[in-house]
Amino acid sequence: MAAIHGRNTKPEQYLRHELFIRGFRYRNNVSYICGHPDIYLAKYNIAIFVNGCFWHRHKGCKDAAVPKSHAEFWNEKFRKNVLRDRKVRKEILKNGIRYCVVWECTIRKMAADPSYNRQIMNRINRLIRHPNDRPQSIEF
Repeated sequence: MAAIHGRNTKPEQYLRHELFIRGFRYRNNVSYICGHPDIYLAKYNIAIFVNGCFWHRHKGCKDAAVPKSHAEFWNEKFRKNVLRDRKVRKEILKNGIRYCVVWECTIRKMAADPSYNRQIMNRINRLIRHPNDRPQSIEF
């Protein structure tokens, strides 16, 4: 567990690179916003969370399996993570900040398939640049 880090993970680095080459400038792990979003685009007032499928319980994802040993401990830990995520998202919307959640498995697919990458990045681009046309939050 000591090798697991919460910041500057490979999926975060990949998404930050994709945003940067498209001309978006951002801040990393902003502490003054509830939930410390992985990426914050201040100009557009949008927070982006890059969630690990295992830790944040991505529904329907094979990476969100519960370990067989100490299952009770893990289930409680995952339950708290999901509750905290819900609370953070409500607080962010209450503060007038839009948010986007990008799952780790989506990032993996983006890295493997250039057409999928373009599709997801186009959707993120529309969310960022056209705030009135899009919902307050979106998940990929």
